[in-house]
Amino acid sequence: MSRKVRLSSMVFTTWLMVIIAFQLFRRTFDLEIFFVLALIGLLVTVILIDTSSVQPRYLRRMKYMVAASLLIFGYIVANRIVEILVQ
Repeated sequence: MSRKVRLSSMVFTTWLMVIIAFQLFRRTFDLEIFFVLALIGLLVTVILIDTSSVQPRYLRRMKYMVAASLLIFGYIVANRIVEILVQ
């Protein structure tokens, strides 16, 4: 693994730990908020390690994971909109 990949995975893991620590500190663990903040961290990580000329296999897999995460995010947003409209 290259240095860039190891550093980005350590930063992303640290980001997830910060999210968990903050939610535990507030004593409210909300899975939707965790997912959205993790998605933001994943998007930033992919943008920072993306290269314009060559795409390694791990980067293509990460982009598939981002696409699946965006679909789940769309589902969460749609549920919230329906929740607001029903009330």
